[in-house]
Amino acid sequence: MAMNDSVNILNSAYLAVEYIDSFLPDNPLQQPFKNAWNYMLDNYTKFQIATWGSLIVHEVSYFLLCVPGFVFQFIPYMQKYKIQQDKPETWEKQWKCFKTLLFNHFFIQLPLICGTYYFTEYFNIPYEWEEMPRWYVLVAQCFGCAVIEDAWHYFLHRLLHHKRIYKYIHKVHHEFVSPFGMQAEYAHPLETLILGTGFFIGIVVFCNHVILLWAWVICRLMETIDVHSGYDVPLNPLHLVPFYAGARFHDFHHMNFIGNYASTFTWWDRIFGTDSQFIAYNEKEKKQQLIMKKKA
Repeated sequence: MAMNDSVNILNSAYLAVEYIDSFLPDNPLQQPFKNAWNYMLDNYTKFQIATWGSLIVHEVSYFLLCVPGFVFQFIPYMQKYKIQQDKPETWEKQWKCFKTLLFNHFFIQLPLICGTYYFTEYFNIPYEWEEMPRWYVLVAQCFGCAVIEDAWHYFLHRLLHHKRIYKYIHKVHHEFVSPFGMQAEYAHPLETLILGTGFFIGIVVFCNHVILLWAWVICRLMETIDVHSGYDVPLNPLHLVPFYAGARFHDFHHMNFIGNYASTFTWWDRIFGTDSQFIAYNEKEKKQQLIMKKKA
């Protein structure tokens, strides 16, 4: 009975969203996007689309999403939003990070991306425009992928902090006590494989079109670059996502090394109490701010 009730609720929610969508104005970008998509299908093979298309989506999205955080360091006004203001980025660290990223992207991630085509063929994942899911289905699927990846990330990330293995793998990612956006994928190759596995689990569960691969890549990069940005910028639209952890939450993990292990959401750390030091730190900061205001 409970299962049937859940299915009925989901069906009702889907119909409600579909009904609301029928009243929304047509997206002016839909036709150009459709034309571009069909042009791609007509001029490139599925292997080229799945492999090189996925690589291009990843590389372009990654470095474009890094641009705001990179630019912030040159804008004095934005420094008040930097979380660890006493630890500015240096050119030396950023250059080191960039070189490691290129190695990881092309020698670790690219071989994995090459398997995308075979994945889509094995599971008969469609590429055609007519089979593409509606926007709200895509949003729901990306959220589902995020929930799955977050669970995987919490437990495996916490394991990588175990004292017996930390210095061999995860210590590389913690070279930067004060993170910056480009550092999001700066990691030991083994960590890239271990934590990166969580990205693919949601794809296996939800993927019904190749567009989900690219949508989920963009969503995941948007999240991980944001939490590593080092800046807690107001009016960040990602803060509208329920239980979203954000930059301040993950920045504390880099500063403290203990706790706040989840990648996207706060619930796993709350359930297991691994956010206790973060909560205590915030309360201490609030008390200090109140004392400063009274003195002023």
